[in-house]
Amino acid sequence: MPCGGFGERVVNTMAESKNYIVQPQEGGNILISEDVIASIASLAVREVEGVYGLSATQTLDLTAILGKKNLSSGIRVTLQDNVIDIACNLVVRMGQPVMTVAKNVQEGIANAVGFAIAETMLAAKFNKPEFPVVDHRVYAFCGDGCMMEGIASEAAALAGTMKLGKLTLLYDDNDISIEGNTDIAMREDVGMRFAAYGWQVIKVDDGNDVQKLLSAIAEARRDDRPSLIICKTIIGYGCPAKQGTAGCHGSPLGDDNVLAMKKTLGMPEGAFCVDDDVYAHLAECAKRGEQREAEWNDLMLRYAEKYPELKKEYDAWFNQELPEGLMDDPELWEYDGRIATRATSGTMINRLAKRLPNLVGGSADLAPSNNTYIKDGGDYSAENRSGRNMHFGVREHAMAAICNGMALHGGLRVFCGTFFVFSDYMKHAIRMSAIMKLPVTYVLTHDSIGVGEDGATHEPVEQLAGLRAIPDLQVIRPADGKETTAAWLTAITSGLPTCLVLTRQSLPQYNHCGRCGFKGGYILSDCDRTPDVLLMASGSEVEQVLGAQAELAKDGIAARVISMPCMETFLKQDDEYRESVMPNAIRARVAMEAGATMPWYRFTGLDGALIGLDHYGASAPAAILFKEYGFTVENVVATVKRVLGK
Repeated sequence: MPCGGFGERVVNTMAESKNYIVQPQEGGNILISEDVIASIASLAVREVEGVYGLSATQTLDLTAILGKKNLSSGIRVTLQDNVIDIACNLVVRMGQPVMTVAKNVQEGIANAVGFAIAETMLAAKFNKPEFPVVDHRVYAFCGDGCMMEGIASEAAALAGTMKLGKLTLLYDDNDISIEGNTDIAMREDVGMRFAAYGWQVIKVDDGNDVQKLLSAIAEARRDDRPSLIICKTIIGYGCPAKQGTAGCHGSPLGDDNVLAMKKTLGMPEGAFCVDDDVYAHLAECAKRGEQREAEWNDLMLRYAEKYPELKKEYDAWFNQELPEGLMDDPELWEYDGRIATRATSGTMINRLAKRLPNLVGGSADLAPSNNTYIKDGGDYSAENRSGRNMHFGVREHAMAAICNGMALHGGLRVFCGTFFVFSDYMKHAIRMSAIMKLPVTYVLTHDSIGVGEDGATHEPVEQLAGLRAIPDLQVIRPADGKETTAAWLTAITSGLPTCLVLTRQSLPQYNHCGRCGFKGGYILSDCDRTPDVLLMASGSEVEQVLGAQAELAKDGIAARVISMPCMETFLKQDDEYRESVMPNAIRARVAMEAGATMPWYRFTGLDGALIGLDHYGASAPAAILFKEYGFTVENVVATVKRVLGK
């Protein structure tokens, strides 16, 4: 990953890492040493699912891998003419599809766009004359497969619209994918495509020529548009038997071919041979890094002296500090009347925006429906880097991946929104945020057959179950305003990605302690004796089970109502708390939710019953659909009596 020296921050997006290189300017800045960059990149790569480790060479050195003698072995960092080059040799786990792992290590272009956006937002906030405290470029490696992906086009189009001039993609164009020559699936002129997006396009006819690459990078730095550098290369270069073929794409070369390649390239035949001049160069890099770090520390000290309040705010943003008393602020918990949870979420976004100036976000062209617009926050654009509202366009996958990049950058609190059914388009990016534990908040509205006339295509059925299956992802479906507040406060304090699943239709406000929502599941309404049955629900269906509780009481049946906004959080509570809410001795249990029933079996057991939706919906007014599919007080009552044998 070639990248500029001073004033430039580098992200290895293929490894989902963030690395900062700042070149000297008037007043002095930082350049973190190459060995530090290598270690950071190595740690990031090893976190990616499917990656076993790193190889010191392009051939497999099992001794080095298994021994793990050097954390950054397999990461090469070099400096020439103020340009950093980062390269890594990945070892993929046995049985893992190479292209899938590569996709996970890359979601690259969109992450890079997010990094670049974050840089412009933070620079607009904190930079002052002679104090460029946020001033860096973003570089990403991508290949032929990346250019086939729809997300590449989504992200590139937005980057061109936003004129992210500090973003540079280096496209390794070798015309080979796993199945053969790329012309079997892709014949367009990629350069012309990116030019149409508003990018500068630079072609390097020999991607192995370092000087040509450096010249191209310098040219990219002089343009205010994002830049695509197309580097023509030969896959498997130097291996006589396999270079230029799919035979070396994800497949080991074999001992004989490795030996032949070393002879062709004039390399020593032994494994892991490093020349003394390399060690000497790295030692010099370490010294230079120490000096530049001292310069950076001095810059920040002078910045703090001249702009003490800004420095304090800078630290608060990057440390994700919360204002004092936020969790106890009574205004955050106040709602009246019947309100859709998408609306209470919109209210909460604006209440938080007043208290958290680094809260930014947007929607995939659905802000009026998602209620995701920050009032008086301004629109982020090429002309206004201070805007807090992002307009992603109809680009759900890129939107989520861009938000991952913004979260990885640091300094911002990020959210994005779309209709719940469209979360399928961004599932991989949500999964990546869970793997990396990035605190991105996904606002997912229109959560059920309550969408009504929009029909089966827009009525989520299986999405709740699918998202709940993702480890380290919080899926919260609040039942009212207080639960929505608890959901948002959970999202901004937990350090984990959070999906807020919200209604289109209006819901009542309940008389309960909103803080109970922090537990994931709690007793919303209890009976005056040991319950005969436990009634469980989330979101809009809580209203029906509460109504059923009152009707059952008329027949002498004592029911406890449990609201379950977040299964994942409830299951993390200790045994004592979970037993207090759901006593094991009470086996009669009924759960209701307008989605797939599968996740609820762990709570109802074999003696309970489920009211859900294990089929697609239809087009009709919401009230008719809820009645047709059994989401009624009457059906809850009948189901309870059947479970109790009455």
